[in-house]
Amino acid sequence: MTEGAEGLRSIPALLHRNATRFAKASAYREKEFGIWQSWTWAETEKQIEALALGLLNLGVNEGDFVAIIGRNRPYLYWSMVAAQSVGAIPVPLYQDAVAEEMEYVLSHCGARFVIVADQEQVDKVIEVQEHLHQFEHLIYLDPRGLRKYDHTRLHQYSHVQDQGRAAYDEFIPELKRRREKLGYDDTCVMLYTSGTTGKPKGVVLSNRNIIETAKASSEFDHLKPNDEVLAYLPMAWVGDFIFSIGQAYWTGFCVNCPESAETMMTDLKEIAPSYYFAPPRVFETQLTSIMIRMEDAGPFKKRMFHYFMKHAKEVGPRILDGKPVGFGERLKYALGELMVYGPLKNTLGFSKVRVGYTAGEAIGPEIFSFYRSLGINLKQLYGQTEAGVFITQQPDGEVRADTVGVPSPGVEVRIDDSGEVFYRSPGVFVEYYKNPESTASTKDAEGWVATGDAGFFEPDTGHLRIIDRAKDVGKMADGSMFAPKYVENKLKFYPNILEAVVFGNERDKCTAFINIDLSAVGNWAERNNISYASYQELAGHPKVLEMIQNHVEETNASVAQDEMLSGCQIHRFLVLHKELDADDGELTRTRKVRRKIIGEKFEDLVNALYDGSDSVYTETEVTYEDGRKGKIKATLSIRDAKVLPVAPKSMAAE
Repeated sequence: MTEGAEGLRSIPALLHRNATRFAKASAYREKEFGIWQSWTWAETEKQIEALALGLLNLGVNEGDFVAIIGRNRPYLYWSMVAAQSVGAIPVPLYQDAVAEEMEYVLSHCGARFVIVADQEQVDKVIEVQEHLHQFEHLIYLDPRGLRKYDHTRLHQYSHVQDQGRAAYDEFIPELKRRREKLGYDDTCVMLYTSGTTGKPKGVVLSNRNIIETAKASSEFDHLKPNDEVLAYLPMAWVGDFIFSIGQAYWTGFCVNCPESAETMMTDLKEIAPSYYFAPPRVFETQLTSIMIRMEDAGPFKKRMFHYFMKHAKEVGPRILDGKPVGFGERLKYALGELMVYGPLKNTLGFSKVRVGYTAGEAIGPEIFSFYRSLGINLKQLYGQTEAGVFITQQPDGEVRADTVGVPSPGVEVRIDDSGEVFYRSPGVFVEYYKNPESTASTKDAEGWVATGDAGFFEPDTGHLRIIDRAKDVGKMADGSMFAPKYVENKLKFYPNILEAVVFGNERDKCTAFINIDLSAVGNWAERNNISYASYQELAGHPKVLEMIQNHVEETNASVAQDEMLSGCQIHRFLVLHKELDADDGELTRTRKVRRKIIGEKFEDLVNALYDGSDSVYTETEVTYEDGRKGKIKATLSIRDAKVLPVAPKSMAAE
């Protein structure tokens, strides 16, 4: 049997090591009813063991799939490790997925057992259970609202644990046998892709994939047992699994679970984690919130903020990277730390962040530099579910907004002739479950994985730059490059723009759909005495359209400076009458744009952008929070935006 790192071949083996080595150190915290509850590593091992015994009592077999659905809670993380302990495979699902989406995953993996957080998730599973032929038992954590349900196949989490403890003598020999049998190449977890281009695929990751990746990435950033992390991102996402299970169990640091999505920012401030990850959207939302509050501040406070932030942008990143900065500038920065940066970081919950990461989408350079100028060590990584997350990372002192760093330890990266990025590493997934065709088309016989992204290595620094999704990079009618994500990310830098979708492949010009950010634009409307009754009304207001037009034209001026991509300036745009929504199929559960689906669904709007129309009438089906369907009717204005001439040398370069 292949030995793992330090002879530890599985997550349950790491758990036992931690329960011995860090017995009294905090492993998990959760805020419940406004109070932080805490469990040590020794207590965590006992909780997981009781659940594992209970699962054996219910008849969980080796190789069974155990689906786990709910928000980040210690009990659900324990469920994953308990499933692994009995030789089963945990399959976390997105808790905000609708019943039909859950049905596909549960049916595809053939889950016999499902562990959920509460009544909402129980109801979704019950709704689709008649289509799940292998499904047998449902375990729930929160008993509220479930007293009168049929409990023939429905079990309370704590009762399963109690039954496991009661049957300790009967099942502990079998549990020990299964735990000790776990090998380095056995399956650790199965995570489903977000399904940007089709049905989600089940990515099978082994103990080797997770442990080797956790070890290498923890050593890269010098993560230690006294680090703290806030677990708030979807448990079905590979990043959360690596941070909250892989790295947490490898290093022994504490995983903190917020009380709810609504209290996340307060809980973040109370925990003040030293290790923090957020997708660009979270950083964008926080910056929007800061700017809204500064607009409402008094004149003195506003002047002080802008004065010190100007200085921070000039010297903050240099100080953070250990580069030479004059004594006078350092002194002024220290005063800014006292007056502005320190209180701001404390408000955001970033006062103790030693390592911060963002990934998933490109982050706007201005947003990235804003946080680094405050002294927050925010870096970028590039990864995929199929890689066990890490492909490239930015080393300390080599952090820039326009690259995603150098290959992570143990990872090889190459660029093929078409510009697509390929990698191989110990983290490379085993297979797509029940999908040998996709496995073969993604991973070749030598272990190289096609990322689907286009990029290149900078010759002077060796850092990787990602241009766009390879399938989204195209050509304009004149042969110049079309890279929509590049332009969309520039647009999304503006706090007033929540989402953008750019069109133009094989056409003579680029056009765009824009989603406004309701909180930012709503706040602006209040300050300017503009009344509105709905998102649709605000999105169509002439002054809002004028403001968005200014943002589009400023973006065009920026894009025009890029010799390779200056042909991607936006000629015409419209502001959508609704927010793009995962429930309507327009975004994935990780909030990535489903470009093809949007193009097909709003074909009438795309056509109007190109046929010279000044406005277009449309009817759109939407899904309400309670699952009901409805229609939104709107007449949208189409605006022309000023574009800058493309430099002749750009054309020559093509």
